[in-house]
Amino acid sequence: MKTKSPKTGRAPVRKGLSALLVLPLLAGTALVPAAYANPSSGAEAGVSANPAINGTQSVPPLLTQDTGAGVADNQNTKTAGVNGPDLLEDYHFLEKFGHFDRERIPERVVHARGVGVQGEFEASTDLSKYTIMSLFKPGKKTPIVMRLSTVLNRPGSPEWIRDPRGWAIKFKTETGNWDIVGIDFPVFFIRDAMKFPDLIHSQRPDPVSGVQDLVGRWDFFSNSPENTFALTYLYSLRYGVPKSLRQIDGFGVHAYRLVNAKGEQFFAKFHFKSRQGVEGMTMEEQKQADWNYATKDLYGHIYKGDYPKWDLYMKVLTPAQAKALPYDAFDDTKDWVGIPEFKIGTLTLNKVPPNFFQWTEQAAYGPGTMIPGIYPSPDKMLQGRLFSYPDTQRYRIGANYQDLEVNRPLVAVHNDQQDGAMRFVPQRGHTNYQPTSYWSDPWAVVDQTSPGNGKISASAPAGSPFATATYPVGGMAEQHAISPTDDFTQAGQFWRSLSPVEKTEEIKNLAADMHGDDFHQPAHQTLVRCTAYFYKADPEFGSRLAEAINIPVAEVKAVADKVPANP
Repeated sequence: MKTKSPKTGRAPVRKGLSALLVLPLLAGTALVPAAYANPSSGAEAGVSANPAINGTQSVPPLLTQDTGAGVADNQNTKTAGVNGPDLLEDYHFLEKFGHFDRERIPERVVHARGVGVQGEFEASTDLSKYTIMSLFKPGKKTPIVMRLSTVLNRPGSPEWIRDPRGWAIKFKTETGNWDIVGIDFPVFFIRDAMKFPDLIHSQRPDPVSGVQDLVGRWDFFSNSPENTFALTYLYSLRYGVPKSLRQIDGFGVHAYRLVNAKGEQFFAKFHFKSRQGVEGMTMEEQKQADWNYATKDLYGHIYKGDYPKWDLYMKVLTPAQAKALPYDAFDDTKDWVGIPEFKIGTLTLNKVPPNFFQWTEQAAYGPGTMIPGIYPSPDKMLQGRLFSYPDTQRYRIGANYQDLEVNRPLVAVHNDQQDGAMRFVPQRGHTNYQPTSYWSDPWAVVDQTSPGNGKISASAPAGSPFATATYPVGGMAEQHAISPTDDFTQAGQFWRSLSPVEKTEEIKNLAADMHGDDFHQPAHQTLVRCTAYFYKADPEFGSRLAEAINIPVAEVKAVADKVPANP
């Protein structure tokens, strides 16, 4: 039986090919403390015929940990002060990600559909003013391995899906591996890693029907206005579905901390700018695209010797400049608008790897893979990814995933890691621990603080290039949202920068996915809230979208007026 729109009473228009993401409708009754129990909750009353529409005014049960303990804050990670690093004692965060990272075997939980490629990076700028990173010397060439991917779908899924393109690159430098793991536009959908499993669950196949639709996407986003800027990118003509992987930019998204030889600190963002330009597909072009068009195009051009190139640019702020921004400098839903960028090198992709499994499926990237001179910033999404990415790879590939050729650094590795499945470089000698006085053992290792032979220091030597960045932290250990938020200003600026044709395509792409289909549709109020966020970004944007999905503009404006610009 067809489900009709609660507002118009008619079956909505079927969505286009780009509409492939979904709501996971959580089923089952959670065990909660008696003080929070709700006997009339949806979990006990049953699921309505259209689960996207709330048929009751009762409050659902309180979210709990796997242990049954109630969760007071599922929105913000616990940090040392407002801008401090995440705390290991945040048990809910660790439990949430530990489970999330193990949801799929053996493929990646996200970015499962990808293509690997090899090449080199040539630096053009001396960055010693900002960092001791070894690769940034003019003319210096560094080999790279890279993986480009969609985010949400399974291996073998179509490459014409509307989805961010994952951009993962591993620089194999003389001081170890450095990874940049980002996407093809400069901002992300959420600002705290605590919400990443929720973001992905809301886009995946419905756990009841197994059908992949868009109801969950709009339900989640209607309750998360911070996504407005990234959504505007995702549904734009240029960035939503690239014409080729050669015609996308790559962004590190996060801010990173740089340290120079004097110990001075800076914050930086990285942007790979395509020399091939940035161009996207229309909805009509998507319908005609080959299932594997992006891989065929990329590999085809490399086979012909037409090597794609990107220039790497960087934006830099001092700590004082970062603090002076009108928004949180470490909020990854914000771009550093108005901060000039400068070129620091060129990336060339020039080799198709000899084996897809070895160089694409077994490739493992993580933003915590760093070299001396670059360190994490307080970005809450970055802080969570430092744990999640390597934890995923240890589960997916094994504890020794970095022994594989695609992941192995070019420099020698000396550690006391012991055994584990698929150990390619086993520990030898007697001393698989440190500190030690058995320096005669050829497999003994030392560190700079307590190297053994009775030498004990309180810390590494001053100025050591291997010591982690030091910076002050303080404040109350708490779960606290990033502030100020300002979820709409930059989205509006981006909308106003689009050409008339691009604006028309943006509205068409959004409307096609927001209509839903005969099987399942977003609730009317969900669509009103989502449209209101775009209205807050720019009244023309929201008004045109409201008209396209048959929602009264006055109703959208009334909701938008109640949404604070900067809560």
